[in-house]
Amino acid sequence: MMRYQIGTTKLRLLGALLVLIVLVLAYRHLNASGMLEQILDGQWLRRKTLALGVLGPLLIVGLMALAVVLNPIPSAPIALVSGALFGHVWGTLYVVIGAETGALIAFGIARLLGHDLLRRLFGERVALGWLGSQNTLTWLVFVSRLLPFVSFDLVSYGAGLTHLRAWRFALATLVGLIPVSFLLAHFGGEMAQADLGHAMTSLVLIGLLVALPVAVQFIRSRIGRGPDTRKH
Repeated sequence: MMRYQIGTTKLRLLGALLVLIVLVLAYRHLNASGMLEQILDGQWLRRKTLALGVLGPLLIVGLMALAVVLNPIPSAPIALVSGALFGHVWGTLYVVIGAETGALIAFGIARLLGHDLLRRLFGERVALGWLGSQNTLTWLVFVSRLLPFVSFDLVSYGAGLTHLRAWRFALATLVGLIPVSFLLAHFGGEMAQADLGHAMTSLVLIGLLVALPVAVQFIRSRIGRGPDTRKH
């Protein structure tokens, strides 16, 4: 039984490594071929998406997922094009599906390559429980999704190294994604690509407005606990 578990773990790790290698090679190919620059060109992406017809949304979903898994690819331009082409509702839906898919892939890669391997080597001592309870970690993931200046990619990979349950991560990511994705789709629908800088500035300001009350509440909760809660 133990030998079977070790073999299964090795297969899972090998699979995750292969996925990671494929993603790295895909990014290098995109960069070397010049396709990465084209993806970041809003006008090109619009034309390409429209040319695909009914399959256009699949391109948006796929690129959003790729942008989350591969950190160097920014996702905001893709989301803006989605809103410009498909409107608030459908544009938001395609962004959410793509970003959620990418986040789950990144979470799975980190979980397989990081947490499971460390737990196999060192046991439950690396459960990383000191990072917080399930509720705390879920809340942290949710809040991070509301803040556009917090790296979506790194949070997804980092969460995979914690003991956070996958369904909690998926739910917190999904709920946190919806308002930000809607804002990006809205800006994409209302503004020209030339106004991307203005759109991103507005989004960052909204993120700051969200972060401020969260930070205040966190500080107040810490102060309310007092410096020492031990019994004398």
